[in-house]
Amino acid sequence: MAGEIGRKTEHWGSRFGFIMASVGSAVGLGNFWRFPYTAGENGGGAFILFYIICVLLIGMPLLMAEYAMGRKSGMSAIEGIQSLARAESRSQNWGIAGWVGSLTSFFILSFYMVISTWLMAFLIQSFGGFEGMDASSSGQNFVDTIGQGEHPMRSRWYMLGLLALFLIANIIVVGRGVKGGIEKVATVLMPAFFIMLLVVVGFSIANGDTAKAVSFIFEPKWEDVGFKTFLAALGQAFFSLSIGVGLMITYGAYLEPDTNIPRSSGLIVASDTLVALIAGFAIFPIVFSAGLDPSSGPSLFFISMPVAFGSIPGGAIMAPVFFGLALFAAFTSSISLMEVAVSWLEERQGVTRLGASIGVGYVLFMIGAAYVFSLDYLDFMDFMTEGLLLPLGGLLASYFAGWVLSREMLTSELGEGTIMNAWRFLIRWFVPPFIFLILVFGFMDKIQDQYHVPLPGFLTMLLGPNWVPPAG
Repeated sequence: MAGEIGRKTEHWGSRFGFIMASVGSAVGLGNFWRFPYTAGENGGGAFILFYIICVLLIGMPLLMAEYAMGRKSGMSAIEGIQSLARAESRSQNWGIAGWVGSLTSFFILSFYMVISTWLMAFLIQSFGGFEGMDASSSGQNFVDTIGQGEHPMRSRWYMLGLLALFLIANIIVVGRGVKGGIEKVATVLMPAFFIMLLVVVGFSIANGDTAKAVSFIFEPKWEDVGFKTFLAALGQAFFSLSIGVGLMITYGAYLEPDTNIPRSSGLIVASDTLVALIAGFAIFPIVFSAGLDPSSGPSLFFISMPVAFGSIPGGAIMAPVFFGLALFAAFTSSISLMEVAVSWLEERQGVTRLGASIGVGYVLFMIGAAYVFSLDYLDFMDFMTEGLLLPLGGLLASYFAGWVLSREMLTSELGEGTIMNAWRFLIRWFVPPFIFLILVFGFMDKIQDQYHVPLPGFLTMLLGPNWVPPAG
């Protein structure tokens, strides 16, 4: 089969389109709630300093490596890594790096799209306003909406309908190709996203407790800094850039030869980091002004924000803008994740791009239906992808790029000189060991937090206290 698979013939229509599509894939829901909250809980400005260092020394080298491997092979992540291994006379079993990444992107998309349907439901609700909601009624509204409260079957069928609409939109965009689908949508949605983000931030700063938000997110709290701060910064830097899932290898396959990979990677890293920093001011001033808990993670979107919008002047107008903004971020990420599987299937003989998109969409709908009817599946998949598969895919990809591929293999993609020397050093000696730390300690920490598994004493010193059962 491998002999029948050739290089991609389609390319990005413009550098701007490629940057917008890449930023769209990196900027997701995690930028809104995860980054600002993680910063606030792990040392504020001290965490942000660690984060920027980790992005530059770990995130960016791996991003450059994935783009370089994609453009060099001109194939999907799985076939690309296998072809590069063959070119170096190394085992084709290295294709496992592409398989782990590609499967991870599929699994992430399988629950990401369900959360996106929640956003669709709340966007529709927001036009009616959230006035008069308190924390209790908002919490009840959330469980009712997702089919876990009153009239569960009616709510679940409604969510299935929204899931079908969301997937049809993904199929149409991805099925139209890279230039005519993904790039065209990204060049419209991402500029609109940035404008909407600035509007929401302006509103939030004008109507919320900005001083408290600045203190929470940016004030250095060195007394809170420890190993877990470093681990959180490392994990956030890794997770936020869409690396380790075969996505950027796939996008790299469509790059024109004259695109400067180091410069483009720097622009994407800077944009993603800027959005993460700004996004805190779209949420936290409002959260603090309404006296709500900033530590509620994803439920900030679906419980805290409706209460906040319902309690401040102009909230009824801004709520649809906010949920529309979040839905844009979710959609640009989901089409990127779907492209990983579709790109690989399209390389099979006799499979059209639209056919591959429909097939992937159908399988995702069936899995998504299971999540709609039982959230236990969703929690487990989140745990497996973020805690295990994502860092494992990144570890394999970085080791392959640094130790299996020769320097000469990627010189044509990254150039020679200082940039290549620095990249080669980091991708060999920095990136794999630090991703290994995320894989081992991040996995243990997630087991403790999510499944309440007590950890041995020496790990408690590093990761914080064991989970303690509630009294009574």
